[in-house]
Amino acid sequence: MSRIGKKPIPIPAGVVVTVTNEVVRIKGPKGELELNTHYDMKVEVGEGMISISPRRHTRKSNALWGLTGALVENMVVGVMKGFEKKLVFEGIGYRVNLEGKNLLLQLGFSHPVRFDAPEGITLSVEKNVITVGGVNKELVGNVAADIRRLKPPEPYKGKGIRYQDEVIKRKLGKKAVASA
Repeated sequence: MSRIGKKPIPIPAGVVVTVTNEVVRIKGPKGELELNTHYDMKVEVGEGMISISPRRHTRKSNALWGLTGALVENMVVGVMKGFEKKLVFEGIGYRVNLEGKNLLLQLGFSHPVRFDAPEGITLSVEKNVITVGGVNKELVGNVAADIRRLKPPEPYKGKGIRYQDEVIKRKLGKKAVASA
């Protein structure tokens, strides 16, 4: 039994939920999202609530029950508030410029790196912080991970791109050996 799946999901004012066959569409002030659910999951829209239940109880359907509940809840939050992730870049000579919707990053390579933002993602830059925003939680996380992957933080000086709340475990490096 899934504790997450059992919980009904409240529908806030301004959000429209439609379910046809196995497709859940949620439309809100920030945008519209669509989810193809598994055929074992039954999604019903009631009075201001979305309830999810398995059509038959198997081990797989119990696992999918909680997953489907979490995905639908993230969709409702996304179309109401949206999601954002912040990335911090550190390093001498590291710069980021915003060209339209795309990023132009100078990360110590011999050439600038261009990062094209996918549709549905907004990027903004303030000093040394890149903000990735959008309504789809999965897409925001993937884009932030793709940007971080361009120059991951290194453990000796901490240079690179990291999440704002990420802690880099620092290493000491070479020590001078005392002569005996």
